[in-house]
Amino acid sequence: MQLFGTYYDGLTADPRAVSCTIQGTEASGFLEVTDLELDHMVAHWPQDSLLPVPGRKGELRLASSRAPAGARIVFADRETAARARRELPVLARHRKRHTGRQFRVIGLSTMAMASVVLAYIYGIPLLAGQIVGLIPPDMETRFGDKVVIQMASALEDTGGLRQCDPDPESLANQAIGRFTRAALEGTDAPFDVSVQVVANKIPNAFALPGGRAFYFQGLLDKTESADEFAGVMAHEIGHVVHRDGMQQLIATAGTGLLVGFVLGDITGLSVAGTVGAALINTSFSRDAERQADRFALEVAKRRAFQPTGLADLLERVSKDDASAQIFALLSTHPLTQERRAALEGISPMAVATVPAFSQEEWQAIKAMCLGSGAGKSKNKNKAIRGD
Repeated sequence: MQLFGTYYDGLTADPRAVSCTIQGTEASGFLEVTDLELDHMVAHWPQDSLLPVPGRKGELRLASSRAPAGARIVFADRETAARARRELPVLARHRKRHTGRQFRVIGLSTMAMASVVLAYIYGIPLLAGQIVGLIPPDMETRFGDKVVIQMASALEDTGGLRQCDPDPESLANQAIGRFTRAALEGTDAPFDVSVQVVANKIPNAFALPGGRAFYFQGLLDKTESADEFAGVMAHEIGHVVHRDGMQQLIATAGTGLLVGFVLGDITGLSVAGTVGAALINTSFSRDAERQADRFALEVAKRRAFQPTGLADLLERVSKDDASAQIFALLSTHPLTQERRAALEGISPMAVATVPAFSQEEWQAIKAMCLGSGAGKSKNKNKAIRGD
């Protein structure tokens, strides 16, 4: 049987009009290709080497595993193409094997993608605690600086992260700094922790990667005692000491942040900035909250303040309907019965009930965001509670 088509030798772009003759059987036969103009054979392809290759709709294109890579026989006529398929059953078997191979590749690709997605959703967060130990503190500080910029922008409508009292020598800031240094005594924190009171009306407080912690004016307005303020501060400093902010950033940013770390922080900072705003409304894990609570309890023992102040403040904010905002303290630091019981685990006799700050210091802190100047003047002649 002769089939008429066009032949390309794979070496030149010249098409040749040819006739193709099917000789023998599939196992030992050949497809002989004869140039019609020159009347001589130009190709001799074993049938078992024939492969169908993609072409236009209705046509059949053949290649051979024994011929140059670009060699083709094209049957453009639909009827001729159909006859060739009938007379060359090897083509159907090759197509079936190729289709099966495609499905296997698609299946493996889907499984690989699913593995990546599962690793991104579950694996990275679960390993975040181990991964954070591989990130140098100076790099975490740079991540934190980027996150602060993005968070300030995201919170612009409620006041951003503008510091209420930028004077480091003010009575309030000196008292906060002294408390922070005392809380860090005996820890191996790799950062000099900075705690800032910021003029934002949301009742919240949180810690970020790199040793940064913020206490919002909205929460300060609801804080009724120095013990409550100290409890929240100690809790947030605990998150900094345990690098919970960086763990949360890794869990949220996932592989993008790690790629940036591996590539020398080429993209990592931009990823950190992108997810920074999302961290505002992302609560730490229960284990991280328990660790921070335990840290606050230890600080309470050493610095002589009542640790239940943190629970009292959380409970008060939870009862205030006006505080039911998406970024409010309870959304990021949920108060459970377990947490309250743990915070109340130290009896009043186990710690002294001396306030964490002197009355003068506490009044200065409360006035930090009022613009009255009460939090901005340090009277060095006044007695300040010592370390």
